[in-house]
Amino acid sequence: MPSQPTLTSQALWHVRLSRTLAVGSLIGLVVLSLAWELWLAPLRPGGSWLVVKALPLCIPLAGLLKNRMYTYRWVSLVVWLYFAEGVIRLQGDAWPSNACAAVEILLCLMLFTASALHVRWRLRDAALAAAQDSPAPESAP
Repeated sequence: MPSQPTLTSQALWHVRLSRTLAVGSLIGLVVLSLAWELWLAPLRPGGSWLVVKALPLCIPLAGLLKNRMYTYRWVSLVVWLYFAEGVIRLQGDAWPSNACAAVEILLCLMLFTASALHVRWRLRDAALAAAQDSPAPESAP
C-alpha cells in the first residue's frame, strides 16, 4: 500500500507565507493610497478627495486577517482596479506621482499573486487532508 502524504504544521509554511504577503501588500496599498493623495503627490495642493480610494481596501483587511477563503478570492479580483489606476497614472502623471503609481503596481501584483497562491495551496491541502481521512479502498482478491 503506498503511503499517503501527511499534513504537518511545518508543511503549511507556504500558506502562512502567502497570508503574510497578502496582508502586508494590502496594508502597503492602504498606506500608499493615503500618503500618495495627502502628502506625496496629491492632485490638488493640500490633498485631494481621491484619498477615499483607500477605504475600499480596508474592507478585505478583516477577512484576510481572519483567514477567510472567500475574501482571498474576491480581493484577487478587486485588486485589478487599483492595478489599472496605477498603469494609467504611471503613463500620464509626472514625478513623483508616477513613482507612486509604480509602487502601486508592484503592490497589486504582489497582492494578487499571494492571494491566488493562498487559495490554491489551501484547496490542495484540504484535498490532501480529506484523502488522509478517507479509508483506503480495498483491492479485490
